[in-house]
Amino acid sequence: MEYSEKVVEHYTNPRNVGKIEDASGIGEVGNPVCGDIMKMFIKVENNIIVDVKFKTFGCGAAIATSSISTQMIKGKTIEEALKLKNTDVVNNLGGLPPVKLHCSVLAEEAIHEAIADYYRKTRTINRRRNKTIFFTNW
Repeated sequence: MEYSEKVVEHYTNPRNVGKIEDASGIGEVGNPVCGDIMKMFIKVENNIIVDVKFKTFGCGAAIATSSISTQMIKGKTIEEALKLKNTDVVNNLGGLPPVKLHCSVLAEEAIHEAIADYYRKTRTINRRRNKTIFFTNW
């Protein structure tokens, strides 16, 4: 199985690894067939993802897709991050072997789950303050 130089770079030197203690949203997804598990942490301020970290248990492709996807959403609005697709992740890595494409799907899903968690937490907080909020693109 051949990987692009960028996949190898992100696997051997992953970016944004770790945990955000006071995360605004946390998303965890897994693939029961291969055993990969991704956990994504986002910190949101004024609708901007100001920090993002991940913890991944899995193969090199899973680590590489987690790493690059965090770089792709950091500094973006929630709406921009929701537009990220697994094909964007694959293209930014210079491709993945067909048998590893599921890793890019996990990265997309982990981001969406973290944003969904952020929305759930924000909605609860704002209801307690008697405010009505409206979410777009969700």
